[in-house]
Amino acid sequence: MLQHLLKLILCINVLILPFFHAGTAGAAGNDTLAPEEINGEAAILIDATSGDPLFEKNPDQRLYPASITKIATGIYAIENGNPDDIVTVSKRARYEEGTRVYLAEGEEVTLRKLEYGLLMNSGNDAATAIAEHLAGSVERFSEQLNEYLQEKTGVEDTHFTNAHGLHDPDHYTTASDMAKITQYAMKNPTFREIVGTKTLPWEGEEWNTVIVNHNKMLWRYEGATGVKNGFTDQARNTLVVSAKRGETELIAVTMKAPSSELAYSDVTKLLDFGFAHYETKQVAKAGETFASTTVDQQGRHLQYFAEHDLYVAAPIGETYRKKVTADGQLLLQFSGGTEYRRSLKPKQLPPVQPAASKQTDKQSAPSAGQQAAKYAIFVTWFLLNLFLVFYLYARRNRKRKMMKKWYNHSFLGKN
Repeated sequence: MLQHLLKLILCINVLILPFFHAGTAGAAGNDTLAPEEINGEAAILIDATSGDPLFEKNPDQRLYPASITKIATGIYAIENGNPDDIVTVSKRARYEEGTRVYLAEGEEVTLRKLEYGLLMNSGNDAATAIAEHLAGSVERFSEQLNEYLQEKTGVEDTHFTNAHGLHDPDHYTTASDMAKITQYAMKNPTFREIVGTKTLPWEGEEWNTVIVNHNKMLWRYEGATGVKNGFTDQARNTLVVSAKRGETELIAVTMKAPSSELAYSDVTKLLDFGFAHYETKQVAKAGETFASTTVDQQGRHLQYFAEHDLYVAAPIGETYRKKVTADGQLLLQFSGGTEYRRSLKPKQLPPVQPAASKQTDKQSAPSAGQQAAKYAIFVTWFLLNLFLVFYLYARRNRKRKMMKKWYNHSFLGKN
């Protein structure tokens, strides 16, 4: 009997333990993502809503972007051009090197169509045509684009000399800056629609086809929403991809990857890591007020408010607490040690009445003792007057009686 029981236990262990080990190994393998696991020379993963970085590898290293430059060109064209404008293709645009949508010299195309050709099919000719239409020349367009990016996205290590990303030693950016540019661009519904379009019929003077989005992640990755890939001999393979699951959207960037497939492998690892460990969470609503532990000269706690809705990339399963720092920031501390800070606006407190005015008011307002004294004086005064009235009335009656008695005695002979 005992031997049969031991055999049964052994069989159960043989069947169950492999599944147990496989499950725990998989979970442990996803807990961290080391920089050496990413093939690109630089990479970053951010939460698209909050901008919080979730993974970084050489994020501020200046590198050549290749065609992910077109993310910047695309959002600039969408926000600064009229989509119904008719663009006449120049000779320079017609003979631009690299990937094209085969525009003909003198061909008239809407700006909207060029934006699709730019972002879906990576048309260098479309990029130059857009630049010349919006600024008169590629050189002037580049100057305007750099100013625009600094103003709108706050990039610090980006300098573009053209609209398409063909190699130029002075044409560079960083993984961190590309994430900021993409985060800004993806807030625009038109941009989001274009980079999320998989196929589109294309009819031109020299090319009739169906263009296919060059970003393979739109087919390969669940929830992919955009955005752009690139390649030159100097830049190697660059790739920016966004994906959304539930309320959480992430943006992954890899630069200077050795091959296209290794670039796709990078962003897949980055996105998998992000979705496994983080979720976008709202931590404050626009207008929500927070009290600080700091007090003003009148002893009142300083108050701050959220100018707009505030979000963070929250570690999944962790709790957090809020507090206002001495410099007026909302500090969010998660149970696992992650901390975020969000800027708040100071709230104007109502003016405090000067101390002198308060003293004057106190002096002018009668106290309870003074009220009682006044009441006692009034009662005393009233009783004295009442007594005086009775006294005078009694004295008058007494005098009348005496006069009547004297009159009767003197003139009438009565006693």
